Amino acid sequence: MTELLDGRPLGAGLRDVVEPATGAVLGRVGLASTGDVDRACREAAAAQPAWAATGFEERAGVLRRAGTLFESRAADVQEWLVREAGSVPAKAGVETHVAAQECYEAAALASRPLGDILPSALPRLSLARRSPVGVVGVIAPFNFPLILAIRAVAPALAVGNAVVLKPDPRTAVGGGFAIAALLREAGLPDGLLHVLPGGADVGAELVAHPATRVIAFTGSTAAGRAVAELAGRHLKRVHLELGGNSALVVLPDADLDLAVSAGAWGSYLHSGQICMTAGRHLVHASIADEYVERLAAHADALPVGDPYTAKVALGPLIDAGQRDKVHRLVEATVGDGSRLAAGGTYDGLFYRPTVLDRVGADAPAYQQEIFGPVAPVVRFSTEDEAVALAADSEYGLSLGILTGDAMRGLALAERIPTGIVHVNDQTVNDEAVAPFGGVRDSGTGSRAGGGSNADAYTDLRWITVRGTIAPYPF
Repeated sequence: MTELLDGRPLGAGLRDVVEPATGAVLGRVGLASTGDVDRACREAAAAQPAWAATGFEERAGVLRRAGTLFESRAADVQEWLVREAGSVPAKAGVETHVAAQECYEAAALASRPLGDILPSALPRLSLARRSPVGVVGVIAPFNFPLILAIRAVAPALAVGNAVVLKPDPRTAVGGGFAIAALLREAGLPDGLLHVLPGGADVGAELVAHPATRVIAFTGSTAAGRAVAELAGRHLKRVHLELGGNSALVVLPDADLDLAVSAGAWGSYLHSGQICMTAGRHLVHASIADEYVERLAAHADALPVGDPYTAKVALGPLIDAGQRDKVHRLVEATVGDGSRLAAGGTYDGLFYRPTVLDRVGADAPAYQQEIFGPVAPVVRFSTEDEAVALAADSEYGLSLGILTGDAMRGLALAERIPTGIVHVNDQTVNDEAVAPFGGVRDSGTGSRAGGGSNADAYTDLRWITVRGTIAPYPF
């Protein structure tokens, strides 16, 4: 486990790696300064041309070996994700599995066609060809630190770029140094991946630095706005994966036992610290009382505690600031007239899974992204009302619709603007082969998964070739 930890000091010194479940210090990592960003970007820019000129088989080989290392070293990485990020083991397992798949998909990306042959009105060969952008800046959050970093790092490297990665300092190992260690072991040449944990000043310097041409940011909508504004001033291409307040619509013909189980998973996985979390349960009035009763029973029965030492369903929230934000929203919503059906209490950073019933559409826990284990339940009477409620949000990330008639669910989904839709599933899903991204305040559309990765991390050039110099009248 310790070999994945990089305790070398950076410009801002060292930072303790704190286990949120216990407060124990697991080690120390370097904390970056803005000067470190300049050095890393310059080194990345110097190393990138040789990597871009490397044959696709070699680049693909590095990514394939990285994928096998994420599988063979999964236990080591998962231990960090459990202890550093507060993940339950099953969630940590999902992260290492998806990380391996992201590397395999990136390896395949390296050998994809580079462009198209275009028609031309003139006697020449006309091509559209993809080229690596150069240096990609990646800013990743704490909640799924491994997945949300590697899904940008791996494809950016595969198509010939260098990467400077700024993980959240609270999860610098699982979201940064573990990735660097395994890619180094897989044969990635020096200078192509730099890991710089740091604060907002480090992120701003990364966005503004002349060497970075594309920024991949995952985080809150408020922080994403700041990143986009700064990127715009420097004419940078920026891909934003932001917040969410996803609706789970439960129609009256849904299997109630399965619907409640799906709803509990969608709201309580990783203590609700997921952008795709089911943040609003929209339930038909005819089944709402029973749904709330069963969901509250699920919530009361879920064990909460230290995921490293006990078999629990929910671990800790990441820190006291996040816990206090969650609790303020719960208390404000109850004060607004909603009924607390389960939870609403905490012990340290362990927040009980919570059910809020009869929530109004203007209540704080309905309008805002909670990022905690809270399931607000709102009743609707007609499908038109369900559509209006689901669409009445500044966010547009994920949508789940539970029904006995899948085609009815698909038709309903067409009326609700989101980047992701799951009929007869809850809102939290991720696959390396699928496009991922939100609309509205949830982001700037898909930049991860499948062909989106090629669009995200390359520039498209127009190239023409003539057999002889073209004649002109001048």
